[in-house]
Amino acid sequence: MAKNKRKQPRPSSPPLSTSGLLKLFKEVKRPLSRAEVIRQLKLKKKDKRVVKDMLGDLVEQGKLIRIRRGYGLADAMHCVTGRLEIQRGGFGFVIPEDSRRKDIFINQRDINDAWHGDKVIAAVIRENKGQRNNEGRIVRVLERGRKTLPVKVYKQMRGGDWLCRPTDPRLAFGIIAELNDESIQIKRGDIALCVPGEKIDPTMWEGEITAYLGPEEDISVQEALVKSNHNIRLRFPSGSVNQAEALPSEPSAKDLRDRRDLTKMPFVTIDGTTAKDFDDAILVERIKNGYRLWVAIADVSHYVPEGSPLDREALERGNSYYFPQSVEPMFPERLSNGLCSLNPNVKRLVMVACMDTDQQGRTRSAEMFPAVIQSHARLTYGQVKKAILDKEPEAREEISHVVPMLELAEELARKINALRRERGSLDFDLPEPEILFDINGETSDIRPKTRHFGHQLIEEFMIAANEAVAHFLIEQDMPCLFRIHPPADEEKLKNLFRLLSQTDKDILMPKEMTPKAIQRLIASQKGTDREYIVNRLLLRSMKQAKYSPDNEGHFGLASEEYAHFTSPIRRYADLVVHRLVKAALALKDQDAPAPAIPGQKRLLNIAGHLFGRERAGMDAEREIHKRVMVLFMRDKVGGTFGGVISHITDYGFYVELREVMAEGMVRLSSMDDDYYTYWAHREMLVGERTGQSFQLGQTVEVVLEDVSLERLELNFTLKYVSASAKDYKDLIE
Repeated sequence: MAKNKRKQPRPSSPPLSTSGLLKLFKEVKRPLSRAEVIRQLKLKKKDKRVVKDMLGDLVEQGKLIRIRRGYGLADAMHCVTGRLEIQRGGFGFVIPEDSRRKDIFINQRDINDAWHGDKVIAAVIRENKGQRNNEGRIVRVLERGRKTLPVKVYKQMRGGDWLCRPTDPRLAFGIIAELNDESIQIKRGDIALCVPGEKIDPTMWEGEITAYLGPEEDISVQEALVKSNHNIRLRFPSGSVNQAEALPSEPSAKDLRDRRDLTKMPFVTIDGTTAKDFDDAILVERIKNGYRLWVAIADVSHYVPEGSPLDREALERGNSYYFPQSVEPMFPERLSNGLCSLNPNVKRLVMVACMDTDQQGRTRSAEMFPAVIQSHARLTYGQVKKAILDKEPEAREEISHVVPMLELAEELARKINALRRERGSLDFDLPEPEILFDINGETSDIRPKTRHFGHQLIEEFMIAANEAVAHFLIEQDMPCLFRIHPPADEEKLKNLFRLLSQTDKDILMPKEMTPKAIQRLIASQKGTDREYIVNRLLLRSMKQAKYSPDNEGHFGLASEEYAHFTSPIRRYADLVVHRLVKAALALKDQDAPAPAIPGQKRLLNIAGHLFGRERAGMDAEREIHKRVMVLFMRDKVGGTFGGVISHITDYGFYVELREVMAEGMVRLSSMDDDYYTYWAHREMLVGERTGQSFQLGQTVEVVLEDVSLERLELNFTLKYVSASAKDYKDLIE
């Protein structure tokens, strides 16, 4: 009798993964169709759907590009994934996700259907050597940067839909929108939130209005639309709120274990008058042959475990966001204004950086440890100025119990500041705008913020602590999330030195563009008419600081080792550094369990995300200041103002006003006395017939002709040119 043949099992398909698919494309070194992928991997027909989905995921991630019926590696096809930033002139730049790549310039005609803030794939069409950006075109929008757009309502159409336009002037199209809820009441001129739909034609999209924000002249409405423009989160998820609410109002006895008790020591906080979250306290003592500087920072990491709901939300936000009338904090107020705020006369958990210095203020040794403190005074910068800098008797009496310590702190801070300047650290003396409101919430003035050495005192101590912590982690052979600042753009600096040397023969081109060389230039212009504009141009030549697990130094501070440690309530990077310090201390403790230490890739991903959120915060701050400025100037059309030329282009020049911190443009189209030519190598406009010139830093009088909130612009006409203007008629002839 014949034996039954045993049925052999069919060979199973190899396990699938997106990383495996990418590896295949790299090995084959050419584009592949879906069928070819299945053949190459020896898959079965049943795997078709899985392969299709995975290929789609890789396309969405920007790692593969869809070409006809196949797919190709984005890198191999000279394609780069990044965020699109559109500039005022209509052109844009793609900021690559890979921070090692150069930004890609995108001509206006090559932006296609992409919007400012979108995640895109750009094809590099021209590679430029040196400092010049590569050039490219947008080939695909991977993800809209904004799912909801703030819009201004212009009019109601016959069918009941509303004609709107995005409030962001970089989005140059209209939207025909319907209401998603008939209860939404809007009228012409209002600001609303709109979810864009399908494209109708090159200048028009469909949309749906989802919420009413209010009248555009209301500052709170302007703040709301700016928050929407920059994807700033307004509400905390229930998980993080519940976690915060479950925390105690005061540290428990268990929380105080294994901490040094420094509650008797006279720590103080020094902040602005309106500040509500106090994350740093300082104390200075005199010791043999020097000083002891104590910097105590709120121990947020004790209450926010990594991976918890509060931590995930804080990472998503990246930092706190500050607006003229509101704040969107990184943590709920229960932490930021309560348990983790170093309020006076209550026990608070802290991480301490204790530094011993020599007589000159140079740090000789430093120690990091957890502690508990009790702030002995909540001081303001104004109090410190009156009591310590101006030595007013009444102010000194009010805080007499901490005056001796503060005088010692001033002494040390001035010495640390002198050392920092000696090594080449840069301080740009540029005013920051301060917006003042009346009792009705209307803008009453926009003026430069008042700064004095009381502010500098705290800054010096925070810089010292940040450097000490970075040095500590390096010494312990631990990873760190460094705050790095790349060297300035050398070509821009050389152009600036050339420009200045044309009118001042004492200014010589340095052999190396070091911080010291730049500092000498700043010092040489101190007190002159050109001080402001030189500081402004130098700042423009600086690159943006960012976070990195690789220590590349901080150019602006002339610091070899620097990390952010001193603001964990409002910056997620500081929270990461606190955890790394605790991990380093745990490794030194034989009885402590082995700590979790993040790897290089994890830190690199965090650094990239935080860089994006930091840019969003800076852009939001600039935009709200510009919007408030435009609203403030609306009723001043026809007025005459004095100002200084701050920027020159081939179509006119920008003027910063003296009376109010506002900037607008004088366009060449408004100047009918001559034809003007832009001399790029000298940064000036010169009249062809008269030789009349306009240069950076030149004082002018202008008349405010037009204010546009839609374009965020002030337009001026020229009334008077300073007598210091040079006559270039002889050169032209």
